[in-house]
Amino acid sequence: MPISDSYLAYVLDQLSSLGDVTAKRMFGGVGLFRDGLMFGLIADYVLYLQVDDSNRGTYQAVGMRPFRPGEKSPVMPYYQVPVGVMEDKETLVTWAQKSLFIATEKAKKKRKTSASRRSPGGQ
Repeated sequence: MPISDSYLAYVLDQLSSLGDVTAKRMFGGVGLFRDGLMFGLIADYVLYLQVDDSNRGTYQAVGMRPFRPGEKSPVMPYYQVPVGVMEDKETLVTWAQKSLFIATEKAKKKRKTSASRRSPGGQ
């Protein structure tokens, strides 16, 4: 189900102090980006933020589930944001900053790996 403009505007407003967050509609949902890095997504009116081993436990401790685009699809590294966090701008931005940091570090590692593969010594 496509995300309504009003719900998307609400999420973007909640994240406004994170900086210039942009939204891109994709596959019936919405990707959330800052500086070209996807750190979150919205699917079926649920906000998910990117996780890794450093913050996954926080989500799991409050019973949140990972994003899975389809019943037989693999789990993706995004977890549901609790409603209480979603409604508290300051806390939401803190959680989103962590997800943005994860996305940034992942992109750095990817660039470093790609560069080493292209260099003559990286073969």
